[in-house]
Amino acid sequence: MRSSFRSLLPALRAVTARCPPSQICTSSRTYATEAAPDYEHKPSHYGQPLFQSHPHLLRPNELTPGIPSEEYERRRKELMDSLPSNSVVVLIAAPVKYMSGSISYKYRQGSDFWYLTGFEEPDSAVVLEKNASSRGYRMTLFSNGKDSAKEKWDGPRTGFDDALNVFKADDALTIKAFPAQLRSMISLYSNVYIDLPQSPRKNARSTKSLLRYLSPPVNPRSEYEIVVESLSSSRRKPLAPLIAQLRAFKSVCEQQVMRMAADISGRAHAKTMRFTRPGISESALAAHFEYLCSLSGSQRLAYVPVVASGPNALIIHYTSNNQVVQDGEMILMDAGCEYNGYASDITRTYPANGTFTPPQKELYSAVLSAQKALVGLCTEAEGLSLHDLHRKSCDLLRQELKQIGFTLHTGDLERVLYPHFLSHPIGIDLHESSYSDRGELYVILVVLSSLDLEFTFHARLKAGMVITVEPGIYVPPTTQFPKHFHNIGIRIEDEVLIGEKHPVVLSVSAPKEIADIEGACQGLLGLEPI
Repeated sequence: MRSSFRSLLPALRAVTARCPPSQICTSSRTYATEAAPDYEHKPSHYGQPLFQSHPHLLRPNELTPGIPSEEYERRRKELMDSLPSNSVVVLIAAPVKYMSGSISYKYRQGSDFWYLTGFEEPDSAVVLEKNASSRGYRMTLFSNGKDSAKEKWDGPRTGFDDALNVFKADDALTIKAFPAQLRSMISLYSNVYIDLPQSPRKNARSTKSLLRYLSPPVNPRSEYEIVVESLSSSRRKPLAPLIAQLRAFKSVCEQQVMRMAADISGRAHAKTMRFTRPGISESALAAHFEYLCSLSGSQRLAYVPVVASGPNALIIHYTSNNQVVQDGEMILMDAGCEYNGYASDITRTYPANGTFTPPQKELYSAVLSAQKALVGLCTEAEGLSLHDLHRKSCDLLRQELKQIGFTLHTGDLERVLYPHFLSHPIGIDLHESSYSDRGELYVILVVLSSLDLEFTFHARLKAGMVITVEPGIYVPPTTQFPKHFHNIGIRIEDEVLIGEKHPVVLSVSAPKEIADIEGACQGLLGLEPI
């Protein structure tokens, strides 16, 4: 059944009448708890928001906003339980990245490190040693600890006592002791799970650069080199594929955070539609979207947004965003925020002047019809892989285009009109694990002591996974395609939570139906641009 926001207008007007403009009507939780001003919280005593210092952001049981401490414990235990005996896990925090000289970017913790610890400070590391205790492992957290002189310049750090009490480490040590401690620890274990930068696509470096990010200038480099050389032995096992298996399935808490991230981004899409007008710059629309997300609590955008007007939409990753929107054009906006550690990814295509032209409406309807059919297939019961979904997207788009006058020859669709893949997993990273294959299945080999144990993972969609569904059509001005569709680019992207029998569209707050998009653009939905 086709639903439209327009049918809800009477109810929306009634709600608006009950809520004076000076009040905010929202069902989402803006604050975790109502807290009277407590200036003892300023400045914070911790290196990141915790309930003790930021009760407006976290609930009492949460280690990071939306994620309870018990969930981090469960993640670590699941990982360690999956490993053979005599195993140790080593994870290092992400380095501080610099924009220019000594001017750093806003820090973002490494995804796997954050997933297992919730610890958000740079220059830190964690070692998990599998043992026979009831917990199943021993956790040692390395960090800078308190330093009043440096904190005066850079802000508070988490002390070692809080690393024990809040982050549940068994031992907390200075990062300066990490090389010597690591060398001692790994000598005791047959299986050392750690990742070294290797891929050329990710700025591969030699293995000797692994600990360069943590190397204090006062310590000799030779000590680090000795440690890294010991990690390069046959005892070293890849860690990222194992964490990827855990991250593939979102807990209820993760699903709620991801829904909030999608809601923030979806509302920003709707309000940016209302803000759009011919003559405005693409950069102004990008800035408006980011402003709305930040105003709703987003920490950053999840990626550089695409705001492509007119023929710019034919460039899949158009991020220049530096031209002026013209009357009669459509805008393809691919933008999403990161909220409390989780990314959102939404694409909408809408008319700059608020009304689709007949060709725009016809092509948009074709893409929308295919997209909605594909979303309906995102269930465990369908038994499909991402590769299966992509094949179906090609079939559906080919059928839709033929119905509106396209004569397609071999390669026209996959190479020209629809050159990208349909979907990708999403979560803490915009494009979750590169270790999950898009095909029929993927294999991860884990060597267990003297035995080779092969884990085979069918890449079928399972309940609890979250993926994007983003078919698109990009019509170049060439003679083999109908002229009235030339220079039109349309992509419609939603985030979908895989259910056992029914999918859940997390990005439902972003208008997608033609009537709803025109209503959002024209102010018929009660939306204001701010």
